[in-house]
Amino acid sequence: MKWIRERDALIAQTLSFVQSVTSRKDDVLQPETPASGPAVAVEIVTVEAVEVEPPQASLPPRPAPLLPRTSGDFRSEMQARIANFRKHQERFEREREEYCAATLTKLRAAIRDASGPPAEK
Repeated sequence: MKWIRERDALIAQTLSFVQSVTSRKDDVLQPETPASGPAVAVEIVTVEAVEVEPPQASLPPRPAPLLPRTSGDFRSEMQARIANFRKHQERFEREREEYCAATLTKLRAAIRDASGPPAEK
């Protein structure tokens, strides 16, 4: 394939340019070549295409498609979900208020007991 050879030549040119810019001429020059000027080494690489079979991986089962709903059904489901959410929020708020009241009661009792006459030893 022609594009593969062109790609490999471009990669080789780019590599040699990068090496010349970064002053890595020692890697580019051949050992018997004197360092008299900028030398560019182009290596032609041949690449063969090999067919590879993709691994047979079991895909997870797809979820069942959603059935179309009528607008009234969707609306009633949303209203039920919102009502359920509100119930949860009201329950949480009620539990917070009860906890706060119980904590304040304990705190007031502890302050009242602490402000009483000191216990004799």
